[in-house]
Amino acid sequence: MDKVVASLITIGDELLIGQVIDTNSAWMAQELNKYGIWVARRVAVGDVWDDIWQALDEESRRSSIILITGGLGPTADDITKPLLLKYFGGSMIVDEKALANVKYIFERMLKRPIIQRNLNQAEVPDTCTVIQNQRGTAPGMWFEKAGRIFVSMPGVPHEMKGMMTGDVLPALRERFRLPYIAHRTLLTAGIGESFLAEHIKTFEAALPASIKLAYLPNYGMVRLRLTIRGEDEATQETLLQQQFDTLKDLVTEWMVTDEDISLQEAIGRLLQARGETVGTAESCTGGYIAHLITSIAGSSRYYKGSVVSYANEVKTHTLGVSPDTLAAQGAVSEATVREMVRGALDQLDTDFVIATSGIMGPDGGSPEKPVGTAWIAVGNRQNILAQKFSFRFDRLRNIELTATNALNLLRKFILSIVPAAQQP
Repeated sequence: MDKVVASLITIGDELLIGQVIDTNSAWMAQELNKYGIWVARRVAVGDVWDDIWQALDEESRRSSIILITGGLGPTADDITKPLLLKYFGGSMIVDEKALANVKYIFERMLKRPIIQRNLNQAEVPDTCTVIQNQRGTAPGMWFEKAGRIFVSMPGVPHEMKGMMTGDVLPALRERFRLPYIAHRTLLTAGIGESFLAEHIKTFEAALPASIKLAYLPNYGMVRLRLTIRGEDEATQETLLQQQFDTLKDLVTEWMVTDEDISLQEAIGRLLQARGETVGTAESCTGGYIAHLITSIAGSSRYYKGSVVSYANEVKTHTLGVSPDTLAAQGAVSEATVREMVRGALDQLDTDFVIATSGIMGPDGGSPEKPVGTAWIAVGNRQNILAQKFSFRFDRLRNIELTATNALNLLRKFILSIVPAAQQP
């Protein structure tokens, strides 16, 4: 089976100067990969006519599918649509469905006056197939030329994802004969990427040619993904599952979950299964752990709330941390995070609590407690576990690593105790 190849072109000066991070092409590449479409190139160009034109020419020589995002807005620097009209020929017409959508959004949803500049977003080249925008005003456009498919979509991620999921990917799947592709993913924590690779090197070397292993590290965790491509679905599924089961056995000591989910979602499932709840008492992480937990739909079933005790007086007045503890040992200490856990258990009335206190930087450190020092405690009313961590990165990454390690410490703590429902 011939490989189906795609190129991704993202348009906008803001991408080139770093003002906006290109998340579109990363997401599109992941989705295309799930369908068995190989992404050959990801190209970012500015709002420059010649550069966009050249990118279309070059990528159409390389790929059967060219997906384009950006440059479809109502302002003068949005030149993608007039360029595509010139590139593919034809005339500009008003798409009545797109026009009705623009009017509905402004008149009924936004309740704002509509001007000609907004109405112009419903104009499209008559050489394209229109992709209606269910999440915004600018329609997408599907062109075909010399056996190549070109799809132009808005640069707004939410709008692009709606078009890709609802229209573009299903249409590509119908158009091309694609290989069967499947993934198995597990998440590990507490072991570095290089040590993990050394531990499973024999397994990796013995993998069948149809299976590839990917290491996906991120903030103290490593995701391992096995991917198989082939013709016969049943045979490939059996082979993939056999290899995945072997991999799980090899990394059991560090495995968080054998599903492609986040650490916070895995903890949420664990708490729900046990019928228990958690709260957070955060100092140095400033509510970031609460954000991670509540980013999961349904987290209200097991997460009660947080006390962001950034100042010492909040630690004292709200969580009951002793002034003597703060004076003698400081806010960044084992004694303080232990008292934060006890106070939060009372204030939030939860089964478990995570507490953090540290020095995230770039300043505030000392020889005894350098920047990157973090104390984390997790516990319930019977026991509290505290651990010191030393990170060495910038402020944001130190916060993220503290949060990740705090969640993992909670996971291990929960797994170490017998659920209340199972106690004699």
